[in-house]
Amino acid sequence: MNTYKRMQLGAPMRRTTLGIALGLALAGCAVGPNFKSPDAPAAAGTSYLPGAQPAQTDSAKGLAGDAQRFVSDRDVPADWWTLFRSPELDGLVRAALEHNPTMAGAQASLREAEENYRAQSGNLLYPSVNAQLGAERERQSAVQSFTPSGIVFNAYSASVNVSYTLDVFGGVKRQIEGAQAEVDFQRYQMEATYLTLSTNVVLTAIREAAASAQLKATREVLESQEKELSLIEKQYSVGAIPRTSLLTQRNQVALTRASIPALEKALDQAKHQLAVYVGKLPSESGMPEFQLESLHLPEELPLSLPSNLVRQRPDIRAAEAQLHEANAKVGLATANMYPQVQLTGAYGFQALHPNDLFSSSSGYWSIAGGLLQPLFNGGALSAQRRASLAALDAAGAQYKSTVLTAFQSVADTLVALETDAAALKAQVEVESLAHESMDLSQQQYKLGGASYLVLLDAQRNYQQAHVALVQAQAARYSDTAALFQALGGGWWNRQAVAQAPAASSASAQ
Repeated sequence: MNTYKRMQLGAPMRRTTLGIALGLALAGCAVGPNFKSPDAPAAAGTSYLPGAQPAQTDSAKGLAGDAQRFVSDRDVPADWWTLFRSPELDGLVRAALEHNPTMAGAQASLREAEENYRAQSGNLLYPSVNAQLGAERERQSAVQSFTPSGIVFNAYSASVNVSYTLDVFGGVKRQIEGAQAEVDFQRYQMEATYLTLSTNVVLTAIREAAASAQLKATREVLESQEKELSLIEKQYSVGAIPRTSLLTQRNQVALTRASIPALEKALDQAKHQLAVYVGKLPSESGMPEFQLESLHLPEELPLSLPSNLVRQRPDIRAAEAQLHEANAKVGLATANMYPQVQLTGAYGFQALHPNDLFSSSSGYWSIAGGLLQPLFNGGALSAQRRASLAALDAAGAQYKSTVLTAFQSVADTLVALETDAAALKAQVEVESLAHESMDLSQQQYKLGGASYLVLLDAQRNYQQAHVALVQAQAARYSDTAALFQALGGGWWNRQAVAQAPAASSASAQ
């Protein structure tokens, strides 16, 4: 290309670059409200409960009876489930996080939002530059060509077109801001899925262990009752006791035996749920079995400051991201009411023969600027802005509701930790007295010092007390897991969840 053509190309391109630079400078001004992250509730203070937070829970003898101390302002570990000191539980949680389809879907949604953000940023922040090559054969009529028979000719073209919309009032900036808020929302949704999944695995493992313990206790009681029934049948056969005693014992054995299928059902359903959490079919083998004795009750529980809860709970952060997006839409709706300025430029060549396409006489260029000012649209733009303000109010209300629910969940869990510890302490005593009473009644009955009804009542009380003790022990484990979930699960203390590579989707298909 000769010097003349370079000068022809350079002048319009310099003017276009100057216009774009001016537009970028003007883009610093954005109409609409600027977003600011909401502060923690002023009434949060230093406690989640109306009164003073106890330093520790009650203690009791036996399994899950250790006192738990609340350590203020201690951070929640990212792998909090390892505090239960169960390698099987740790492996199961990690397998679920790796293979669960719900978790994979949340990761895919985040990747989608990130790519949409990149696409939108590329379309809005930078000029659109397109190259075009064309070849055309055309016949013009006599009227068009001013010749008696018309003409047939070939046309060749090569051009570069540039267009750019100046973000004078920040509409583009607000669109990008809203897209980034959507990415943040999907990221916190993924963190919420991560926390919910890990907590559900832990709670379901505890439920399996509790059902297994209750089933074992019920079968032990049934075995004892069946031995008593065998003895009573011998006594009845020799006429030592009336038939009513025999029927009463048979009825008690039948009632105890009838309670076993429900426990077996609960145990099997817990196992099936754990299999699904790790992405397996319930029929697949290789799943670990959990017992309450294999779980350790953490003695120290971290308790974040209430003022930090709004930055730790992923559901609160997700609601904040939605509030941010709604705020950006207000700015966009406001910017749409102001003038829009667009710059376009083109440089190219047109010729009737390929050899002449890039000659000096076939070149052309154009620079244009346009301004669009809405004048009348039936009040549509004003209505859209009012709608965006209403959506912002709705997002603000949803955010406040999420914060209140989060503080409630922490407070409820703290109360449950205290009351369930006290309940376990009381239940240990109840179970111990019931077992002592049953042993004494059995001895007295064998010696003839107690009626059969007294023995039967003692056995029934012990069975109920023993099953209730197992439930109280499981509740302490469940309350502990619920506290870690209520405090946010420590997601901020680990690296971002590894994104599954795109190839994994193809291999899965």
